[in-house]
Amino acid sequence: MAAPAMRLVTFVDFDDGANQSTVSISARHELELAGGRRALLLNDRGWTSSGPSNVWAHTTEQEIVDTARAVVGPDEPFGTRTEGEMATAHWRDLQQSAQKQSVEISAGELRRLPHDVEISARLRRRLHH
Repeated sequence: MAAPAMRLVTFVDFDDGANQSTVSISARHELELAGGRRALLLNDRGWTSSGPSNVWAHTTEQEIVDTARAVVGPDEPFGTRTEGEMATAHWRDLQQSAQKQSVEISAGELRRLPHDVEISARLRRRLHH
């Protein structure tokens, strides 16, 4: 019997090229199974923002968490696509990513899982510096 899915986890860290006026964050989205194994679902997400000379001083953990949840999808509708179509395609794509790693789970099950955001220790230090 396969290990049951426990949660979705988005792990965030800052990119090494970040400076005082630029926040550049990468996000890795994973499916965590019972026992701790994780299946990578998305590894191509992140964001960059810039602002005052020390934008890091004005960036909060909650902003990081909220943005991380948004950037891993579902994406906003575009063209003639509806929000529902975008969500359906998003969860189906995540399901296929899981299946490629021998994790059998439905798109509906994925959608119902809790979603946690984990902030790297070095990003947490940077935010509280």
